[in-house]
Amino acid sequence: MHSLLDRKKKEAGIGFDLSPSPFPQAARMFSCVGCFWVLLSSALVAVCSFSFISPAWIVKEHLKNKDSVSFGLLWHCSESMDHMYRCYTFGGLGRFDEIPSSSWQTSAVLCSGGCALLAVSSLLAIITIFLPGGTCERRVCTLTGYMQMAAVFIMASGLLVYPFGLSSNLVKSFCGNSDIYYAGECQIGWGYMLAIVGVMLTLFLPFFAKYAPKEQMSPTPLPTLL
Repeated sequence: MHSLLDRKKKEAGIGFDLSPSPFPQAARMFSCVGCFWVLLSSALVAVCSFSFISPAWIVKEHLKNKDSVSFGLLWHCSESMDHMYRCYTFGGLGRFDEIPSSSWQTSAVLCSGGCALLAVSSLLAIITIFLPGGTCERRVCTLTGYMQMAAVFIMASGLLVYPFGLSSNLVKSFCGNSDIYYAGECQIGWGYMLAIVGVMLTLFLPFFAKYAPKEQMSPTPLPTLL
């Protein structure tokens, strides 16, 4: 009797086939958190690079008919009263020792090294998008998270060392009675502030690395410092 009713329902077009599909559910190709992690990593590499080459870490505006002056890690610029803007490098690839302060030399090495490490980790983050979900992807995410954590500490150390160079003779000649962590007649520029914001945002990248894998049954371990 039941078989006769089932046959009539199928003939009427109202039957449902509840048998399992012969094709498995398609695996997720992307993770929303993973995509955001990749985009944020790439953006912070750009912020890091731009702030690193910026000449506006320490700035002195026009004052008493004097030229405005700005200092960066590798550059110093001046703007005359007739708005002529000139920039010069402290050293360069072959003249690194011409950077006027050993503190600024150390800061340049630390910031450039941290930025390079962040760029490599960003490249690894992009690679994880194309990896299938599994052990390999989780291991790459773990490695990338630790690299980004290391980049945070390296760049933060460079930013902390930089103000020690305010006691150099070159800075004092423009900023007056400047000293360590005291800019005198000068002030903190947008380049240094941008670098600080970039490092603070980079601190969140290892957290996103934990949830970046497509398969969350066994999430990547978060660096113990978080």
